[in-house]
Amino acid sequence: MNKKILFLPLIILVLFLSCTGKKEKLLTQKEIKKHQNASLMNDFLYRRVEQKQKAIDEYVDRLSLEEKVCQLFIENLEGNKNFLPVEKMTLVNPSAGKDDYIIPGGYIFFGYNIADTRDDMKAFNKSIYEYCKKHNKIPPYLAVDQEGGSVSRLKKINTKLLSPLEIASLSIDECKKIYSSQAEQMHELGFHMNLAPVVEVITEENKTFLDDRSFGSKEKVIAYGSHCITSYEDNSIATVLKHFPGNTNTDPHKGLPLINLPENVLMETLVPFEILLEKNPSGVLMSHAITTAIESEKNTPSCLSDYWVNEILRKKFGYDGIIFSDDIFMGALKDNGFPPEIAVVKAIKAGIDVIMISEKRIAIPVNLIVSLASKDEEVVNRINQSVKRIIRYKIKAGILSCEYNKDGSYSINISNQIY
Repeated sequence: MNKKILFLPLIILVLFLSCTGKKEKLLTQKEIKKHQNASLMNDFLYRRVEQKQKAIDEYVDRLSLEEKVCQLFIENLEGNKNFLPVEKMTLVNPSAGKDDYIIPGGYIFFGYNIADTRDDMKAFNKSIYEYCKKHNKIPPYLAVDQEGGSVSRLKKINTKLLSPLEIASLSIDECKKIYSSQAEQMHELGFHMNLAPVVEVITEENKTFLDDRSFGSKEKVIAYGSHCITSYEDNSIATVLKHFPGNTNTDPHKGLPLINLPENVLMETLVPFEILLEKNPSGVLMSHAITTAIESEKNTPSCLSDYWVNEILRKKFGYDGIIFSDDIFMGALKDNGFPPEIAVVKAIKAGIDVIMISEKRIAIPVNLIVSLASKDEEVVNRINQSVKRIIRYKIKAGILSCEYNKDGSYSINISNQIY
């Protein structure tokens, strides 16, 4: 918009006040200067944002296709004492060095990955970054399911975390203190991401499966979910809302959930997701559920659905953070016509940014996506979109640094301040 047009109301105001006395005219001139300074600051900040985005674009462009695709996965890892990667990069890129190993975008820690003491946990997590720094690999984000109650991976070494249902019976102030304390403890251990909270409303159709993992009613989910998100995010722990667009009493580890709600009722259950996404959680995790009310989705699990990922999350809800699939090795997919080799391709095409795999090896699915991308420029563009979101998050988390250069540009490097 033309700057002259923007300042026209101010000019009119000056002319009006010039008739009412010298003091008023002077105040107006100060106001004009204030607005001009604000405009200059806005321009400066906008240029900084542009320069940072340009640095991210250039950084991603320099990565090989294989490196990019590895960023699209979160997988499990070996042990809990000293980090050692398990797959050589030559499995996906024959020209890679013999000592080059695959490092995914992130690692998910299960119970057996949790050390017996806080010091041992910190040492294990630190060993991951020492390895990446030494071998010039993009460090992964470290994620864990720390929902509270029955799903508390860090129960051995963190303060006991009540279940969401229990927390929803406390005051909001108590809720904020509990989650802020958990975030501080997780950050101290070297974790970056909590695969929580569950922001599904408890209904008759899902209460057996969700049990104490939800805050309860729509009002409780919105109120307590909001403070859960901000308490973690404000204390350097990313949150991942789950499971969108919902679940049933069918355990997705064993079977395929079918949400049979009418469309208007189904959309009403998604109101908490829509409202809580305004709190800018770092991620959203898709469920495997099929929603029968949406004609085009009657045969498609939500985590493989362009409709739920793009039409609803991206366009309708305006979300631009990281979208995760749930574990593609769950029975819901592999036993119902969507084995991993099919699921990974469908997930990427649907717009999923990060594919979750409970296994410790990703070479086979990485090769599938690399092969697909080598024949389809649209898939390459999709990969680039997702990798840019992941790199942007890693800068926010302090895993990567975006450093200002003397020439006004930015450069992205492995952070020296992780530990």
